[in-house]
Amino acid sequence: MQCEEKLEVFGNGFEDGRFNLRIEFYGSDARKVLLAILYELYLPDYGPEYVYPFECAKEFWGIYMDGGEIQPEELKLTKPKFVSKVIIDKLEAILNDIEAPRDVKESIDLEKSEIYKLKDGLLAVGKNFLLDGIKNRLFIFNKPSAGELILKYIGRW
Repeated sequence: MQCEEKLEVFGNGFEDGRFNLRIEFYGSDARKVLLAILYELYLPDYGPEYVYPFECAKEFWGIYMDGGEIQPEELKLTKPKFVSKVIIDKLEAILNDIEAPRDVKESIDLEKSEIYKLKDGLLAVGKNFLLDGIKNRLFIFNKPSAGELILKYIGRW
């Protein structure tokens, strides 16, 4: 669905030509995370009253969410003392359990990613992906800065 001149929202993600940003997710539902990102991106242009791209995506995805709910949450990320084969194997098992196209899964390089340990599981962040081992979700994106945006909101939804 076209929500703005350069913003297209689809079932598992969005592509925004204005910000040159494409984010897709696989696995557990992550549409609220994407809504929060859209809200943050377009808030400066629209103001807090009615952020049209956010409202359009909300309607397309059939999600009730108020802009006031969108508050970044700081995750307490800690790196393991060393990344062992056991940790990589756990992340690979999580990745294998997520339904995603084979070419998408093959593009993931867990060994070159930043790996973090949270109290409930593992998280891997690469230059074009974020693997959320807590909620079994895989985010694929085209800009490394998208990983930082996703990290702000994955703890909430």
